[in-house]
Amino acid sequence: MLNIHPPIHPGEILREEYLVPLGLKPYTLAKNLHVPRTRIERLAGETTAVTPDTALRLAKFFGTTPQFWMNMQASYDLAIEGEAKKADLDKIESLGTAA
Repeated sequence: MLNIHPPIHPGEILREEYLVPLGLKPYTLAKNLHVPRTRIERLAGETTAVTPDTALRLAKFFGTTPQFWMNMQASYDLAIEGEAKKADLDKIESLGTAA
């Protein structure tokens, strides 16, 4: 199956759907979440993953659920890892077709 859209990092969603529209800076969000500024900067910069702790804090602040943030991270991780392991995965026969 060809996926023409690259996976979306949760940091992009945080940045484009929350920070930019609300006029929030990563520093301001970090201060409200009681976390280091660098945690939010790296997340919004798509260089680090959403952790359960961050998911809980983002959910509380934005009125979402922790699952919303963790599911985005899991989907992103699976897409990235699936592409990286594609050749190996292609060699595995499914139970229904294995001899």
